[in-house]
Amino acid sequence: MTADARQAAEQVARDSYGRLLAFLAARTRDVAGAEDALAEAFASALKSWPETGVPANPDAWLLTVARRRQTDTIRRRQTRVAGEEHIQLMSEEIEAASASPDVIPDRRLALMFACAHPDVEAGMRAPLILQTILGMTAVDIAAAFLIPPATMGQRLVRAKARIRDNGIPFAIPEREDLAARLDAVLEAIYAAYAKGWTELGDTSADRMADEAIWLGRLVVSLLPEEPEAKGMLALMLYAEARREARRDPTGAYVPLESQDITLWDEPQILAAESLLHHANAAGPTGRYQIEAAIQSAHIARCVSGKNNWQSVVALYDVLLALTQSPVVTLNRAAALAETLGPKAALASLDSIADDKRMADYQPYWAARGHLAARAGRKEDAHEALTLAIGLSTDDAVRHYLMAQRVRLQDG
Repeated sequence: MTADARQAAEQVARDSYGRLLAFLAARTRDVAGAEDALAEAFASALKSWPETGVPANPDAWLLTVARRRQTDTIRRRQTRVAGEEHIQLMSEEIEAASASPDVIPDRRLALMFACAHPDVEAGMRAPLILQTILGMTAVDIAAAFLIPPATMGQRLVRAKARIRDNGIPFAIPEREDLAARLDAVLEAIYAAYAKGWTELGDTSADRMADEAIWLGRLVVSLLPEEPEAKGMLALMLYAEARREARRDPTGAYVPLESQDITLWDEPQILAAESLLHHANAAGPTGRYQIEAAIQSAHIARCVSGKNNWQSVVALYDVLLALTQSPVVTLNRAAALAETLGPKAALASLDSIADDKRMADYQPYWAARGHLAARAGRKEDAHEALTLAIGLSTDDAVRHYLMAQRVRLQDG
């Protein structure tokens, strides 16, 4: 029974954490307090469910326990923000919701826009969304944003305090205030998807990718006139369409150019194409529209067999001018190798070689190793591939890189 109880708690955590957290935090504006209350509720579940059995509605059980912890904490603190009348109203609202868990208001999108409020430090808006809505750890978020974990943890704590202290409302902003916040919301959703995409085969990562796509659809449905929201959803669907082709029957990693295109999900590709078309017709072209266009070009090349690398490089040129991102420079170099050759691509990579963020960025070393091998620079290739292997967290990618290194040694 203990194993079943733990599994049930973990399942609820995966499926409902963000929804429950957003609902608990909506009335108090205290994200950290809601996190603490929910953590205590999960701890209570792991203690009591093995003895009493998993409740029929785990969400409702957790919400009720968390609500009690939350109201007790507020009373102890005697905050000016929440008087006794407010505590009573909050308790009644949460009690009513927990009695009917199927109609618990989904406040996730409202919480996302609260995290993206102008009062929150700009660089912390997307990371804060990732932690509160999707439960990503500070370590994982730090890796996604190329920031030391300790620094990220401290900044997240300060950002949550800012929401509480400033009484930032949990609401989708008016249209005139939307643009300033939408970028952070989209950045967080795509960063969550990227993590799920990278860690293929990991159940929690797969769940995160699914959740990111769901949130992307939600944003598009609520903000149908926003072209970048459509561009981001298109970008995720282009990638998701290729998921089954990324591993062969033995589980080995398969790079894009070698994938079996019959395994690609055609309905998802068509949906992505439609979204990109409507996004491009709706307004100025932004980062996600360009990235989606690059993915569309890759798919078109693989399906038709026609060389379109010049177009891909041109799209990367626009994206680089827009973002000035070293990651874009890295991806552009891989495309540049197909038009001007590996030496030109390596010269492009040299422009970000001194960027400290690249020192432990696995894709940088994998790309450098691949390009150096093509350029005949065996020692450089061996060193870069060795670093990439050491930085790889995916066993299939690690074995793929090890095979590349063996082929390099064999000439």
